[in-house]
Amino acid sequence: MTRLTIALLAAPLIAAAAPTDGLPLVKAHLAAVDTMTADFVQTDRTGKSLSGVLTLKKPGKIRFQYEKGVPILVVADGKSLWFLDYQVGQKQRWPIANAPLGVLLDPTKDATRYAKVIPGGDPRVISVEANDPKHPEYGKITMIFARTSGAPGGLMLQGWVALDAQNNRTLVRLANQKFNIAIADNAFRFNEPTRNVRRN
Repeated sequence: MTRLTIALLAAPLIAAAAPTDGLPLVKAHLAAVDTMTADFVQTDRTGKSLSGVLTLKKPGKIRFQYEKGVPILVVADGKSLWFLDYQVGQKQRWPIANAPLGVLLDPTKDATRYAKVIPGGDPRVISVEANDPKHPEYGKITMIFARTSGAPGGLMLQGWVALDAQNNRTLVRLANQKFNIAIADNAFRFNEPTRNVRRN
């Protein structure tokens, strides 16, 4: 996951579906989800894919744990969203309060403020597009939901498509979603990345 992708995740949500009921359904779904885990596959504009496990807990916590061998971690600890690169020993921080990703993490935020429904041909699918007009550098995010009986609010988050300011596209697909299960707060801790110092 690139830094630009993280910036997109730290941007407002978007919703797509039947214009008549799409946004209220998405709002109800987000309000009904306290925790979520899912397998994810992330594909960038070159077609390169990485897989991993997503863990979410409200308020303010999310973790993208990549497959073994990928030296990157993305985690929000309740206050900040961190991008950690263990290969180069660097980390970057985004305040959750200023990030549209907060719509997923903060039950008090209203996704409909930033979102619009994208009409589609399949009534079983709701696509929601979000962007912050004040921060075009965040790009756009389009979240895909499927109408699923038994899922919170009757919707299942299938994934999202992110476009950065340079129109680079990143696709994230979710599978094996599980909602409202017990998740310990220590799941969102992380080790500090350290620089490897070369000695002559």
